[in-house]
Amino acid sequence: MSQPVAGRALTTTSFRPYDGRPVGSVADTPADVVRAMVEQAVDAAPSVAGVAPARRSDWLRAVADGVEAHAEELIALADEETGLGVARLTSEVARCADQLRFYGEVAAEGSYLGVTVDEATATSPRLVRVNQPLGPVAVFGASNFPFAFSVLGNDTASALAAGCPVVVKAHPAHVTLSVRLARIAERALHEAGAPEGTFALVTGREAGVDLVRAEGVAAVAFTGSQAGGLALWRLANERERVIPVYAEMGTVNPVVVTRAAAASRMEDVARGFVGSFTLGAGQFCTKPGLLLVPAGHDAARVVGDALAQAAPRPVMLTEEIAASVERGLGDLVAAGAVVVRDVPGADGGWGARAAVLSAPITALRTGSRLLEECFGAVVLVVEYADERELRAALGVLQGSLAGTVVTGDDTDPDASWLVEALTRTVGRVTVNDWPTGVAYTWAQHHGGPWPATSNAVATSVGAAALDRFVRPVTYQSAPDAWVPLAARADNPWGLPRRVDGRREDRRGER
Repeated sequence: MSQPVAGRALTTTSFRPYDGRPVGSVADTPADVVRAMVEQAVDAAPSVAGVAPARRSDWLRAVADGVEAHAEELIALADEETGLGVARLTSEVARCADQLRFYGEVAAEGSYLGVTVDEATATSPRLVRVNQPLGPVAVFGASNFPFAFSVLGNDTASALAAGCPVVVKAHPAHVTLSVRLARIAERALHEAGAPEGTFALVTGREAGVDLVRAEGVAAVAFTGSQAGGLALWRLANERERVIPVYAEMGTVNPVVVTRAAAASRMEDVARGFVGSFTLGAGQFCTKPGLLLVPAGHDAARVVGDALAQAAPRPVMLTEEIAASVERGLGDLVAAGAVVVRDVPGADGGWGARAAVLSAPITALRTGSRLLEECFGAVVLVVEYADERELRAALGVLQGSLAGTVVTGDDTDPDASWLVEALTRTVGRVTVNDWPTGVAYTWAQHHGGPWPATSNAVATSVGAAALDRFVRPVTYQSAPDAWVPLAARADNPWGLPRRVDGRREDRRGER
């Protein structure tokens, strides 16, 4: 949180979730400094865009090496500010470094540039189409992933890979970690030869507002709450020059259990469900929050028993998140749910209950609080009597990042239509695989219909994440020397391309 310390000066202070003790304070970035950082990013943008993607890959590898070299220090600091535990954070540091390298590899492969050439004919001029970097990107880090979705996470890595300078707004929950990560990145980029202005960090709520409003910023990437994402979306749309906001906000992420699965392995399903929704104290954007189960299997009790046996004792990232769990539970009960089983959170600090609730399927109506996320280890179990009831319930769900179908086996008669039905409202359908955990690969899509994200076409994870930060430009009848290096006839960067409708590899062979 930001607080005055002397006169009008502000600082952002982080706290230890285990006991609420302050960890560190960082001075908020003044408006004039934010402007100067954005101006430096604007000045750097042509140079960053003009560097061969393979060279930017070298930059990202250098940053990854820097993160790994300081892993022990970073993990200890992150645990102080987030309470996520050394084991989880050790894995996440490794993921952060691997992500940086992965996006560098995607850039070096070059297909994200979409180079396409139509040679002149008797009836058509020569056309060259190539994706161009947007310019400086404002990145807002997440509270729940201090490495994988924060200062050097997916958004920063993919924007740099795409050829855009980045200015990151530090998350207040782990502000001292954010500053340390930024210093590591700045040094690594400088030593790797990146231009000054390629990367910068700002801190403080007002600095975040100033950043979105800054004229030189070309796009915003955000991972966090729906309220935060919408606030940034509104700010960006109030600018004289409107810019895109790629906000990953998350929602309830439904799970549907088929009749065959419920009949054959309900207890196994319950244990898997509990393991997924309590992971990270339920603070994953992909946490499954709604379980739809055929009637007659006492599913809510079975899940409640599995929760009691697991006894997770959640500790939340911030005091506000812990308080929001209790508010959310109250709101769900007021909307027609009942608490079937709950277990206490961690003693002291930012502990919060984990809970299983149930509600009649008729209570799932458009606009109901039951269809909204409760950020924490809180889930709703609903029974359906038949296919008609289930289809009606699926029809009122909000857009989500992920949806899961749990089947009996590969011959389950309900599986096919359920996969198709969930496809309409989610960005990723998992079958007999829990949605928590998002692989950073070429085929990944981490997005979904509104309000899961502000742009259902975009992904914040995977190779296609670079596509958010480029736009296509076509050059008509332009001499070869006047088109970008990426699209010139001699292919100096060795990129894959399409010429006269035929794909060519980087050697020019079809």
